[in-house]
Amino acid sequence: MPELLNDPAFVVAKQGAIDLAKYPTRLPGKAKKEELKEKVAEEREKIIKLQEKLYADDRHALLILFQAMDASGKDSCAKHVLSGVNPVGMRTWSFKAPNNEELAHDFLWRHVCALPERGVIGIHNRSHYEEVLAVRVHPEYLMGQKIPGIESVKDVDAAFWKRRFESIRNFEEHLTAQGIVLMKFHLRMGRDAQKERLMERLDDPSKNWKFSVDDIHERARWDDYMKAYEEAIGATAAPHAPWYMVPADEQWETRATVAQLVRERMEAMDLQPPQLTDKQKAGLVEARKLLAAE
Repeated sequence: MPELLNDPAFVVAKQGAIDLAKYPTRLPGKAKKEELKEKVAEEREKIIKLQEKLYADDRHALLILFQAMDASGKDSCAKHVLSGVNPVGMRTWSFKAPNNEELAHDFLWRHVCALPERGVIGIHNRSHYEEVLAVRVHPEYLMGQKIPGIESVKDVDAAFWKRRFESIRNFEEHLTAQGIVLMKFHLRMGRDAQKERLMERLDDPSKNWKFSVDDIHERARWDDYMKAYEEAIGATAAPHAPWYMVPADEQWETRATVAQLVRERMEAMDLQPPQLTDKQKAGLVEARKLLAAE
């Protein structure tokens, strides 16, 4: 097995300029597919037990964000890493283009509504970062948000994006203070790998439903998206809300890496079940007597 992302160089936890080209799209070494599958299964069993502790501890929530280009494997990664987790303790949201109700509120509103409660793991497939990624590449989307002072694309300047990054940083700092642990995953897929997966969707009738012509249009803006990712990650990375740069050209490498990182982060939360009071302990003794007497 190659070393997974224990190297802090793969974790962006400090604001500043970054160069995505420095972050690989494949893990070092050559792990066999079966080894990676076994790794995911082992980590998943540990995560299932840790989720039970998270639920019992009831002081924190874990919010996992997936941001990546189309066909990067966000859905399948969440499925393989977290399958088997008690659904009572997990919430999943997949964010599409905002609807009329969402557009009538500020850009963070719908993401606040989707926050996991304490004791729960939340998965956001795409997230509030779409507002500084897809919207950054397509500033015309802002025309539907009814923002004061933004009457045309010409009004969207560097200061606007600076304010939006500040809003995101403040939002994430607030979440952390309330006990929500953030894990932000950027799945680093190369352009060649995306082409291969899009072709699979075209060639396999069972995957045709996943394909959208819009995927091709967005692919044509690849360089614009990479620039938007660099600026968004560089502006919002923080020790309490780090970005994890996960290689995603090979899906089982992605899954094994994410599984390990989630397990490690949950272990670091030092989750503990609530301690019983003397009165509660006495109640357990009484309950045992009553049950034994039946």
